[in-house]
Order: sequence, then C-alpha cells, then structure tokens
Amino acid sequence: MRILITGANRGIGAALSNECARRGAEVLGTARSHPDLLPLDVTDPVSLKALADRLDRETIDGLVCSAGVYLDKGQGLEQGYPPEMWADSFAVNVTGVFLTVQALLPCLARATAPKIGIISSQMASQTRAPGGSYIYRASKAAVLNLGRNLASDLKGRGVAVGIYHPGWVQTDMGGAAASITPEAAAQGLADRLDALSLATTGCFETWDGKPHPY
Repeated sequence: MRILITGANRGIGAALSNECARRGAEVLGTARSHPDLLPLDVTDPVSLKALADRLDRETIDGLVCSAGVYLDKGQGLEQGYPPEMWADSFAVNVTGVFLTVQALLPCLARATAPKIGIISSQMASQTRAPGGSYIYRASKAAVLNLGRNLASDLKGRGVAVGIYHPGWVQTDMGGAAASITPEAAAQGLADRLDALSLATTGCFETWDGKPHPY
C-alpha cells in the first residue's frame, strides 16, 4: 500500500507516517520545507501542481490530509480573531484539504481500493460547543462537511472517505496536558484507515473507532 500524508514533519502526521511504514506501507510524506519529505504547501496551487506533476502516472492507495493549524488558541472575543487569522486558518484546514484531494485524484483513481482520511477534530461537532477557539472550531466543522460531501461524490468512483477525531494528542497543538501520545493516536488512525471502505465512507469517527456525533 502506498500512502501520501500531508503535514508529515511533526505531530500526528509524523507519528502516522512512522506507524504506516511500520505496518509495511510505502509512505510519501509532505511538508512545506523538510529535507527528507516531499515539498508541499497545501495553500499554494503552484506547489500542489508541482507535486501532482511529480507523481504523474503514479498510483496512491491512500491519502491522509493531516496538515493543519490552530492559530486562534487563547484569542479573546472582544479584541481577538482578526480577519487574516480566519483566512490563514481556512486556507490550510479547509481549502488546503480540498485542493490536495483535487490535485491527487488522478493518482488515487489508479488504485484498486483508494482511500482518503481527513483529520478533523471533536471540536467540529455541533454537539460540543463550550465556546472559544472560534476559528479552529469553524474550520474543523467545515472540513467535516467537506469530507462528507466528498464521500458522496467519490463513492461512485470507488474512493472511500473517512473523517477522524485524532484524540487530544500531546503535540505542539494539543499541549503537554493532552490525554494520549502521538504514537497512540497514530496506531488508532492507521486502524481506521485500514478499516475504511465504501461501506463506511463518510464516517466521522474517533481514533479508537467510536462513531462521533456531528
């Protein structure tokens, strides 16, 4: 199995790359700038085209959209959340996911049972609304909606799409007080990707396989 993982230079993306490789997959990791990874800025159409051209006529069995940002942590309602922060967050967390899928669809179309995993968050769920982190919550809700609609459109092409909450993970984004390690999250997410099929396409699940409310 050949898997491409965006944002593979750190956090969940790096741990998932290691876990998939440990399971025998050929992993193509991307990052904006890293000597050992394929260059990709998911917000830049030129960068996306360069990656698509580089992989022209190649096959990708799985695509994991892990690249993401959490720019509004700690922002205050009265003076925080500037417009450029909204634009920059959505450019990575939502538009970047769509553009990556769009650019790599030809590679996925060559696979026998292609799969797309989208890393969202429990903060996308409308059933969990404790306030704050408005930009991050909105972007993760948007990419959840994007994933479910992609699942509908791509099912007829044989491409399965799963959307996942990776857990509260001990990364730069999640913080040291988070409940699980990147390795534990990666093991669960790799299991989810293995289990994903057209029968479950459009699912929103936690890293450990529980259905998550929308």
